Amino acid sequence: MSLMRSHEVGVRYGGSRILRDINFSIDRGEIVTIVGPNGSGKSTFLRVLIGAQTPSEGRVERAPALRIGYVPQRLSIDYTMPMTVARFLALSGNSDRTQTAVLLQRVGIADRANRQMIDLSGGEFQRVLLAQALLREPDILVLDEPTQGLDPPAVAAFYRLIEECRQELECAVLLVSHDLHVVMGQSDRVVCLNGHVCCEGTPTAVSAAPAYRALFGLDTEDALALYRHHHDHLHPIESNP
Repeated sequence: MSLMRSHEVGVRYGGSRILRDINFSIDRGEIVTIVGPNGSGKSTFLRVLIGAQTPSEGRVERAPALRIGYVPQRLSIDYTMPMTVARFLALSGNSDRTQTAVLLQRVGIADRANRQMIDLSGGEFQRVLLAQALLREPDILVLDEPTQGLDPPAVAAFYRLIEECRQELECAVLLVSHDLHVVMGQSDRVVCLNGHVCCEGTPTAVSAAPAYRALFGLDTEDALALYRHHHDHLHPIESNP
């Protein structure tokens, strides 16, 4: 059984239909990237998948006792309230100092346990959120544009870290990102979403799909060809109007 599977999922807000007819699945060990323009329903779909939002149509199946680690697109911190990194993780359900130290070591900020959250750089803050997501040793890591606002070196370092965590935990990774040239080339499968699934397949196949190129431009195919993934031959392309 897949870790997560959606069947004809749709979402409506009032009279507006945000998502329609989405069939999707992800298996253990897979890295799947969801791309799409702003307002295409990517974050909404993630919330439906993890159970934070109920679909208006269709259903989502999750593997029994599925452990989900979620890194949100953004998290607001009260800058008037002092809070160290270790305290933040403790509030998230981890009061074991040894385990906290192991997690911070895993995400590369072992020396930041006593640093105030408000004093962290953008990259360090996202690593803390990743540590929080790893608390339950998840079966699947779900990340909603986790590198938004980071500079290119920090983006590259964060994605390397995600890959290391995937290998260590043997978990799946489901990622929403605008870093197309970096993320898509590291993905097993790409889903292009714009209210519905426009196209789906390997990075190379999706980058050549008319629906993808209509959304993101004709120059993306050449850029993504530089990052050809070793699984490109495994997944057929599916394209929808």
